Amino acid sequence: MDERDLRGLLDRVKAGRMSRRAFAKRLMAVGLTAPLANQLLAYSGVAMAQSKPTYKPTKRGGGGLLKVLWWQGPTLLNPHFAVGTKDQDGSRLFYEPLAGWDGDGNLRPVLAEAIPGREDGTLAADGKSVTWKLKKGVTWHDGKPFTAADVVFTWEYAKNPATAAVTVGSYKDVVVEKVDDYTVVVKFPQPTPFWADAFVASAGSIIPKHLFADYIGDKSRDAPTNLKPVGTGPYKFKDFKPGDMVTGVINTNYHVENRPYFDAIEMKGGGDAVSAARSVLQTGEFDFGWNMQVEDEILLRLEKGGKGKVIITPGGGIEHIQLNSTDPWTEVDGERSSLKTKHPTLIDPAVRQALALLVDKDSVEKYIYGRTGKATANFIDNPERFRSKTTKYEFNVDKANALLDKAGWAKGADGIRAKDGKKLKFVYQTSINQPRQKTQAIVKQACQKAGIDIEVKAVTASVFFSSDVANPDTYPHFYTDLQMYNNGPQQPDPEVFLRQFLTAEVASKENKWQGRNITRWQNKEYDDIHKAAGLELDPVKRAAMLIKLNEMAVNNQVVIPVVARPVVTAVANNLVVELTGWDNNTWDLPNWYKDG
Repeated sequence: MDERDLRGLLDRVKAGRMSRRAFAKRLMAVGLTAPLANQLLAYSGVAMAQSKPTYKPTKRGGGGLLKVLWWQGPTLLNPHFAVGTKDQDGSRLFYEPLAGWDGDGNLRPVLAEAIPGREDGTLAADGKSVTWKLKKGVTWHDGKPFTAADVVFTWEYAKNPATAAVTVGSYKDVVVEKVDDYTVVVKFPQPTPFWADAFVASAGSIIPKHLFADYIGDKSRDAPTNLKPVGTGPYKFKDFKPGDMVTGVINTNYHVENRPYFDAIEMKGGGDAVSAARSVLQTGEFDFGWNMQVEDEILLRLEKGGKGKVIITPGGGIEHIQLNSTDPWTEVDGERSSLKTKHPTLIDPAVRQALALLVDKDSVEKYIYGRTGKATANFIDNPERFRSKTTKYEFNVDKANALLDKAGWAKGADGIRAKDGKKLKFVYQTSINQPRQKTQAIVKQACQKAGIDIEVKAVTASVFFSSDVANPDTYPHFYTDLQMYNNGPQQPDPEVFLRQFLTAEVASKENKWQGRNITRWQNKEYDDIHKAAGLELDPVKRAAMLIKLNEMAVNNQVVIPVVARPVVTAVANNLVVELTGWDNNTWDLPNWYKDG
């Protein structure tokens, strides 16, 4: 499909001769996703479909206690410090963004009155601004009114480098201005094709100015509200024991009629994925279980317990291995994995290429993940429009050995390869979780056959994914050679997700390890292409740029993708939930209810 064909289809939709659904189907037939079709329509002046939930209850409350289980418990409740999914999901019980993403990639208003669009001028034709009209009558949990001043303040808070917000990348390059008490405009320095970033979804939660104004910048970590949230969400804060339990009670002044259904919520943390699955699927002790990273054969067996079901939701999650570009064993100015160092052995492309050949992805899929993880060569595996068709993966021990031989890495008497006095010995860390330890074992065994010594390290999940800047075992510190975990784009567009390889986003002591670039890889060509993609309004050209960025990260072995992981959750049979792969697990919490 060329530009002329595309514009012809857009004109037909605008003239009412083609439905939105038919337009999306035509584009999907040539590889474009429904979310991309929606973005194209929005920029062409066709209103975005207003996503609406299915909801039966006719009154607020009366549903009793909702018990949910996150086997990695939240460690803080400030969404702008939430480096892990558990903290993002926990914060979303109380805080809300202007809009969120549904499973089809449509935006749904939350604190916004409606989704911006070209037809009413709220989405500028030149791509340089978007105007958000805010919902009136919304109050914070302490009774103060929610206004545009809170939105502008959230921008000021998150963009301030001294605040060290993990969401800084979504706010530092925009300007947000108050038009009136219920209208704000977000201005971009250049035409910006993906405008739904600031104030949207997991990075977009609005915080109250009146409680955080004294804690911006260097004082950000001292705010009492970091642990005792006051938001606009469906539940009001009751109690929090970091890593263990978050509790909330119904917000009787919630801004959506008849919501929420439940009178209270308990988010239990800790334990492991298998016990969490059992607690929902077999014993029925909990209503909802997060992140079922459990071997598929166990999930299938537990489902026979009859209390619940496994829901698999397409998303962009990737279980991947990161290779440290810096030296985790040398301290410079009180900091390991410093940008002032280079990794002594992973700097060699032959070593990185050999490691990629020693990850048996097909076995990881077949024997561990089954329907919950698909072997992939790509870091961006979904949406399909952004999936590279040229990347390939291969498991080949002989080829890895040949590569290392040619590069001069010779096996010693102990069977471990060395060169210039440096041995191929690596510490490979991840969180404690049975599928991850089994994956480590598969990789370790293959590496031994190639003369690479792997020491596996397993860190308690609550520590590994902690937001504690003083803890050296968190994944943003990355004080080992290799590490593995899962993350993915939390919107149906990978531009924001791919910021994690930008030089400007490097995690360091200076920014309290809040930067998204955990591998510390630096590449000017990557930086330049990413910047250009952020300005390109032509969706075909832009997609090609983002695909190129994925290929650079994969082909340089900055990361080794293992399996693409959809969102896998355990849900009680009578609990009605709407899940998405593009936003928080708790994004639609106000609309959860029990049916029967």
